[in-house]
Amino acid sequence: MKKLVLAAALTAAASTAFAGSLADPVIEAPVIVEESTSSSSGALVPLLLLVLVAAAVASD
Repeated sequence: MKKLVLAAALTAAASTAFAGSLADPVIEAPVIVEESTSSSSGALVPLLLLVLVAAAVASD
C-alpha cells in the first residue's frame, strides 16, 4: 500500500513538474492611424475655381 501511495505521489509530482508555466499574456498591438492628404486635393480646388470663373465669363 505504501508503494502505491508513493508511486501515485511521485507520478503526480512528475506530471506537474513538466507541465510548463502559464502561457504568456496576449498583448494587442497599438493601432497607429496616420493622417495624410491626397496630392490631388491641392490642385482640385484651384481648377474648380478656374472652371467657375471661365463659366461666368462665357455666360456674359
